[in-house]
Amino acid sequence: MSNPIDFYFDFSSPYGYFAAVEIDKLAAQHGRDVNWHPILLGPIFKALGTNSLVNIPVKGEYSRHDMERTARFHNIFYKAPSHFPIGTQVAARATLWVQQTQPSKAVELIKTLYSAYFTEDIDISVVDNVLRIAADLGIDRNALQAALESPELKDQLRQSTEAAGQAGVFGSPFMIVDGEQFWGFDRFPQLEALLKNGKI
Repeated sequence: MSNPIDFYFDFSSPYGYFAAVEIDKLAAQHGRDVNWHPILLGPIFKALGTNSLVNIPVKGEYSRHDMERTARFHNIFYKAPSHFPIGTQVAARATLWVQQTQPSKAVELIKTLYSAYFTEDIDISVVDNVLRIAADLGIDRNALQAALESPELKDQLRQSTEAAGQAGVFGSPFMIVDGEQFWGFDRFPQLEALLKNGKI
């Protein structure tokens, strides 16, 4: 069986959202599975001495325009959220927990959380919002709420983020497949070429 695509994402990344909309379709067309890895870009940026695009002068204004242009170009519904960027620890922890306890619902949760933030302007840094979204998908709200505060789950997210950094991940989305790394939604054509031809 062909290797899966390791897909690293932060819920605060618009480009991660665009990629999350398309990655399953692209993978299926080439007989690949997707391993979804929620991460926190904040600690990675801190370790590298970098910052979010939108917080960098000139680049920030450009990137906000490019996010809307990219959504239009790919016909992906997108509404710039009123609070951006946000902390995504709650959404990432929820994803990790659901991946372990109800894996069949994990991808649906990821895509629903992304859509809530980038199409409905729902602040997914708020615990109650994440719990409501999860409950709407049939996930046990009380069990998830208890898990979100557990030191074990917090530590797992920290370890997962550190592991991503050690694997060379420095942004979102970030894909690794067959030893090749791809950063950004705009690298999907190159990713597709690799999946199709086995090389670039």
